[in-house]
Amino acid sequence: MELAQRNVGGVTVVDVSGKLTLTEGAGRLKDKVTSLLFEGNKQIVLNLANLSYLDSMGLGEIVACHSAAQRQGGSVKLAAAGKRIQDLLVLTKLLTVFDAYDTEADAVKSFGG
Repeated sequence: MELAQRNVGGVTVVDVSGKLTLTEGAGRLKDKVTSLLFEGNKQIVLNLANLSYLDSMGLGEIVACHSAAQRQGGSVKLAAAGKRIQDLLVLTKLLTVFDAYDTEADAVKSFGG
């Protein structure tokens, strides 16, 4: 799994690519989001456009990011999930928990900045 961070209009976008699984970078995404929150970045978009695979540990990690942000008064939103990832989020009912957007631009815009 690869993570890249950038700032888009005051919103921190984390590009997640590769596989988010137990064997591929377990804990790295949550560590990244926790670090961003500690630095004062409260508006975070996880860009999932290049995420090719997600297992139950990966789902748990995304939920942990969401929970950590809420505890710190921040927000994590999802963007550009592919069909497989989107279907998994629907199946697990996690789309009722997250704000998810078809594009990164829509997710960034949703923060109203």
